Parts: sequence; structure tokens; C-alpha cells
Amino acid sequence: MGLIKAMGGLLIILSTTLIGFYYGNRFSNRYYNLIYLEQCFKILETEIVYGAVPLPEALTNVYNKGNKKVSFIFEEVKRHLLENKKGDIFHSFSNVVNLLKDRLSFKDRDIEIFLSLGRVLGSSDRQDQEKNFKFILNQIAVLQREAKLEKDKNEKMYKNLGILTGIAIVIILL
Repeated sequence: MGLIKAMGGLLIILSTTLIGFYYGNRFSNRYYNLIYLEQCFKILETEIVYGAVPLPEALTNVYNKGNKKVSFIFEEVKRHLLENKKGDIFHSFSNVVNLLKDRLSFKDRDIEIFLSLGRVLGSSDRQDQEKNFKFILNQIAVLQREAKLEKDKNEKMYKNLGILTGIAIVIILL
């Protein structure tokens, strides 16, 4: 009987610890994914503004050169853009919003900056595109600072909270 209680208690602590680590890692994932997104935006800026590369090819180059944790989004945008020839660029960007939330742990503010790039991309000349990219990159930098603060504050708390919740439940059940 004691062995069953010990195993049950261990399973409770293990499961709450895993839940705590899952929620804690979401803060870390968001921070690092924002860094990778900034790198992808810089690659895209280079391709479009300085290289004058057509958008589908530029999106493929971002996918190939960027970190695959985030750059897969640009391949999805390109795929949607080529499949739906009558849709605009913003429609292709908005098609990947669920991926941003689910796989990259982005918040609504992060997604809005991503979508703002889709709104302005290809709508003006190179000089305006360069200004738009600089503005978006500044916004990403602000989000990175906020994400770093949230990560530092909440990641450790959720991890510890998971462990302590499991211990508290086991103590209550004993």
C-alpha cells in the first residue's frame, strides 16, 4: 500500500512539474522566436530593398537562410501566395496567424507586427520599404525587451510553481 502511495505521489509531482516547465518554456520560446523573427525580417529586408529580388524568391531565401524554428513561416506565406494568385500579400501573411500562436508562442502584439509587414510589403518603392522595415524592426526590438522581462520574471516562477504544486497536492493527499 505504501508503495502505491509513493508511486502515485511521484506521478503527481512529475506531472505538475512537467506542466510548470511547459508553461515556463512558453516565455523562453517567445523571446527566442522574436529574435529569430527579427533575423528573418533583416534577411527579407536585404533581399527586397538591396537585392531587388522578387517576393516569392525572397521568401524562399529567408526560409533557407533563417533559423528554421521561425523561417518556415515565410515558406508557408510563399506557398499560399503562389497557390492563391488572386489574393494579396496581406492575405497570405494572415493565413499563417494560427502557426504563430500555436508553434511560436507569439502574443497578439507580436502577430500584429508580423501582419503589419504583410500590409506594407510591396506597396511602395524601395526607400519607403526600407523605412517600413526599420520601423518594424524597432517595434520587434521593443517586443524583445518586453519578452525578456517576462521570461526573466515568469519562467522560473512557473517551473517552481509546478514542482511546489505537486508537493502540496501530495502532502494534502497523505
